[in-house]
Amino acid sequence: MSQNPSSLDDLFGPVAAKPDGSEVLAALTAAARERILILDGAMGTQIQGLGFDENHFRGDKFAECACHQQGNNDLLILTQPKAIEEIHYQYAISGADILETNTFSSTAIAQADYGMEDAVYALNRDGARLVRRAAVRAQQEDGKRRFVAGALGPTNRTASMSPDVNNPGYRAVTFDELRLAYGEQLRGLIDGGADIILIETIFDTLNAKAAIFACNEIFIEKDVHLPVMISGTITDLSGRTLSGQTPTAFWHSVRHANPFTIGLNCALGAKAMRAHLDEISGVADTFVCAYPNAGLPNEFGRYDESPEFMAAQIEDFARDGLVNIVGGCCGSTPDHIRAIAAAVKKYPPRAVPVVEPKMRLSGLEPFTLTDEIPFVNVGERTNVTGSAKFRKLITAGDYAAALDVARDQVANGAQIIDINMDEGLIDSKRAMVEYLNLIAAEPDIARVPVMIDSSKWEIIEAGLKCVQGKPLVNSISMKEGEQAFLH
Repeated sequence: MSQNPSSLDDLFGPVAAKPDGSEVLAALTAAARERILILDGAMGTQIQGLGFDENHFRGDKFAECACHQQGNNDLLILTQPKAIEEIHYQYAISGADILETNTFSSTAIAQADYGMEDAVYALNRDGARLVRRAAVRAQQEDGKRRFVAGALGPTNRTASMSPDVNNPGYRAVTFDELRLAYGEQLRGLIDGGADIILIETIFDTLNAKAAIFACNEIFIEKDVHLPVMISGTITDLSGRTLSGQTPTAFWHSVRHANPFTIGLNCALGAKAMRAHLDEISGVADTFVCAYPNAGLPNEFGRYDESPEFMAAQIEDFARDGLVNIVGGCCGSTPDHIRAIAAAVKKYPPRAVPVVEPKMRLSGLEPFTLTDEIPFVNVGERTNVTGSAKFRKLITAGDYAAALDVARDQVANGAQIIDINMDEGLIDSKRAMVEYLNLIAAEPDIARVPVMIDSSKWEIIEAGLKCVQGKPLVNSISMKEGEQAFLH
């Protein structure tokens, strides 16, 4: 092991120098056009191999805390920093160009399970600094630059799904709660010197949209703009995320972020991921990143794919021109990353396609307005100002029957559903949120995009915060002036 400074402050000071996002993006883009880049592998697999017990997780710093901490892998950033740095370093010398921080669960929402909400900023700041130090150590040995990717996990809650099967309109977390939690995480990662923000393992696209919104807010606050990588998770062989979107619908939903990469990770091994990666690679006009698991877990929760076997499957991705960045997720090790780097080295990176400008929307499924579609059929019976029947149902609180109105429209060919709740006798904002949340639980309705229709900004905004897909907005009017519209 090479020598390293005695403390993080010895190398960085209290806060790392503000990263130059433009320089990072230019360097990453140049490298990605030249060759297939390598992302690192699993942190959890390496941490499990260390055999840490409760005392290791607590360390001296949290010896007296009330909550059980074993399994809180992110906390090891603060209690076992040398061990975490060494894992990053091993990935660096195994061939990784991009090293992820150990901050997958470093939001106040996720850390609430361990009573560690107050540690969030330090976890993210020091998590980024540990990766930077490992990257510097490796660069001193071989002269190769590595990039620090600040990892944002999905949290343990879903914004577009209810955890209560008996109450499909309920949400355990809101868009704004996620936005604020991700904002706190981002401040720490940026202050720690992250080069890239990686929004990963996305099983609910609305969570990811909250993270994207937080990125935009904090980039403005910090006067920095970092490249953003976005990676979704196809949860099973159905080819959809946990919240029900297809890969193309997922891409349409997050394309507004103009990400450096879009791609897939986790849940599946490389073989099972292949078809879904092929789909994204065919529609995305940006770089594509894939980092599958080392197969599926066995009955003991371990992953059986050897470095050679996994590398051979990922080599197929490279041979067929599907990827620009590859790495490993659960079950992968530095040996897997070394084998993957060697396997893809001889292949050119995927050529980013030029995609013709079109209106691209999504519900659970994508909708693209092509020249072959003569007109778009918008279902407007879910509009309280245009349908007396629908208005009576909403006013009476009969949302089950109101859902049937939307369902009938989709069954009869509506490609988009217009939803308007502007009625003086109801709480229009609340009605919009409740109806959209209920629609999200009905796949036969939610498969098509929605049109959020209101003359009031607060209702439009509330509606947008409920929709994981790419919607349309209708009825924006500033005839009385911008301030009247916004306030």
